[in-house]
Amino acid sequence: MQELTHFIGGQHVKGTSGRFADVMNPATGEVQSRVPLASNEEMDQAVAIAAKAQIGWAATNPQKRARVLMKFVQLLHRDMDKLAEALSREHGKTIPDAKGDVIRGLEVAEFCFGAPHLLKGEFTEGAGPGIDMYSLRQPLGVVAGITPFNFPAMIPMWKFCPAIAAGNAFILKPSERDPSVPLMLAELMSEAGAPDGILNVVNGDKEAVDAILDHPEIMAIGFVGSTPIAQYIYARGCANGKRVQCFGGAKNHMIIMPDADMDQAVDALIGAGYGAAGERCMAISVAVPVGQETADRLIEKLTPRVEALKIGPYTDGDDVDFGPLVTREARDRVLGLVNSGVEQGAKLVVDGRNFSMQGYENGYFVGGCLFDNVTRDMDIYTQEIFGPVLSVVRAPNYAEALRYPMEHEYGNGTAIYTRDGDTARDFVSRINIGMVGVNVPIPVPLAYHTFGGWKKSGFGDLNQHGPDSFRFYTRTKTVTARWPSGIKEGAEFSIPTMG
Repeated sequence: MQELTHFIGGQHVKGTSGRFADVMNPATGEVQSRVPLASNEEMDQAVAIAAKAQIGWAATNPQKRARVLMKFVQLLHRDMDKLAEALSREHGKTIPDAKGDVIRGLEVAEFCFGAPHLLKGEFTEGAGPGIDMYSLRQPLGVVAGITPFNFPAMIPMWKFCPAIAAGNAFILKPSERDPSVPLMLAELMSEAGAPDGILNVVNGDKEAVDAILDHPEIMAIGFVGSTPIAQYIYARGCANGKRVQCFGGAKNHMIIMPDADMDQAVDALIGAGYGAAGERCMAISVAVPVGQETADRLIEKLTPRVEALKIGPYTDGDDVDFGPLVTREARDRVLGLVNSGVEQGAKLVVDGRNFSMQGYENGYFVGGCLFDNVTRDMDIYTQEIFGPVLSVVRAPNYAEALRYPMEHEYGNGTAIYTRDGDTARDFVSRINIGMVGVNVPIPVPLAYHTFGGWKKSGFGDLNQHGPDSFRFYTRTKTVTARWPSGIKEGAEFSIPTMG
């Protein structure tokens, strides 16, 4: 049995708490390793090492810090296959999807090459008589990220790359379900030239999370996960005076207008609804066809595609569409919600509940499920399922279709499929959702824009990656400087003005 470690101060460190969590192979249901769960004392040690390292790192000029990230990206390309295989082994997603996970994080690292420009302040000459005024962007100090199981490469890099580029030291608390890739990323960052203690990985559970939330030297926290935990972290972190950004659950709708290219819409729904077994916060889980004829055509074309999905372990090749869910508990929760949909009156057009694969009977697989005639009071509509389940909610017209995502408590992502520019522009203008796709099913912004949801999908004023990330991981200091010349007549007791 492999025993994993923490990564603190530039080296692997064995856990000392005596507590461990099993890391499963979701395709077989077997324990493949165990990960240590940190105590408060271990977190304190990591923060102390990070705080000491951060002083010199902050004094390193931004161009040199950016060069470390350039080298880091080279190493990610070098080890892409190894990273993807480790990710798939613990998470269950396919190798192509695992590589996409790494690449989406890598792209944020590439954006951070621009740190010297992104960290520039502002300057005003002659703000008053003999007075110059300028602002500086300075790092916060030690910051932390608490990241989820579904993107164990991408989301940690979304957090630590801009934080480190901005001059901070970072404490990463990854998911204990798939911790190997975060440890590998920390190794690569050290190999790229980051000083010891600048990127630390501390594995753990709620005890480690609370230690982060309460530690006085941790100045900012980024989180991605479920909405109840996001609300908890946001409230407790803010109460402790920290800067906090939290991204929670989602229920992403795709509206299909009568004039949409139906083949294109179905292709989009198959990938966006069932890719990664639906374990994506940007997955499309609700299709909203406008008009009965549109809905009938959609169901007719979707049904055989869902039935034909290839499900299996990542070792079965790159043509597997999706693999198992991450844990037995996740599988049981998805099956429970599917059962509730049937009990509450939705039509289960494709039933994947009894999917089984020879040789992998103990794996956490669920076949693709497709519901029709879903209504807004059903659990499968109100709750985030996080599984390979697509619900079709029929809308009589565009105005009614718009209400569904507008009135849902989540506001992460949405999409519309139409050939009509006027409808698309109206949708983009009015929708109260953070990320919007027009004939794009999963509108995840590229690294140089910002990622974040609205309503109960996001908490905090600044989003992930893009320019917002450098704003989040720095604070502004404004300097007013006066260099007197000649003989002055004495003290001034009135407030300076521009006169």
